[in-house]
Amino acid sequence: MRGVAAIVFGVLALVWPSLTVQVLVSLFGAFALVDGAFTLFMGIDSREFNDRWWAMALGGVSGIVIGLLTFFYPSVTAMVLLYFIAAWAMVTGVFEIVAAIELRRVIDGEWAMTLGGLLSIIFGVLLAAFPGAGALGLVWAIGIYAISFGVVLLVLAFRLRGMEREPEKARS
Repeated sequence: MRGVAAIVFGVLALVWPSLTVQVLVSLFGAFALVDGAFTLFMGIDSREFNDRWWAMALGGVSGIVIGLLTFFYPSVTAMVLLYFIAAWAMVTGVFEIVAAIELRRVIDGEWAMTLGGLLSIIFGVLLAAFPGAGALGLVWAIGIYAISFGVVLLVLAFRLRGMEREPEKARS
């Protein structure tokens, strides 16, 4: 679900490149809330078999907090939105990598989660480093990032789904 939400958000950002800051804030806020809620649920749900479930849960909480902040402050400027998005991407990326480290003991396909975490961190750093890139560039960067991250999450989801069907291959 997280991968699908990311892809939908990314496509919407690319299809409507002339989005106003207010619409972008709303789209990002909704995406961060949905992604955060799913991540928090997955973290809590995995606590019985994942020693670092808390990393995923904290990543989910951070997404929810960033999503709520965007809704509580709808008149946020493009620059502040950019830093909200950059902070969210970097925090999410770190927690994705921590969760991937734990998953490597369970499956062979943890590289997809690690790659998603690295993409998030790189995206966040680039947004923070080049804030004057312009609103249109920001919309395109966000759209491309969201689609890329969504595809990586879908690859991971299908890998995990395959593990469920063939558990003996997961630990090889």
